[in-house]
Amino acid sequence: MNADLSHAAWRKSSYSGSGGECVEVADGFPGIRPVRDSKDPEGPALVFSAEAFADFVAGVKSGDFGTV
Repeated sequence: MNADLSHAAWRKSSYSGSGGECVEVADGFPGIRPVRDSKDPEGPALVFSAEAFADFVAGVKSGDFGTV
């Protein structure tokens, strides 16, 4: 998937702490969910389908991946 993310408005999760281990997501891209490392804002972004990202978030919330 190629998307022009040059004007993306990135946001951190409300669950992100101050430890610097955060990801950011960008809204406003129909059908896709761009994700990047907040420590490297100029670095690469991963782009997932909106459905796959929603499934991942649901899995995290339900504990499918254990605890960190």
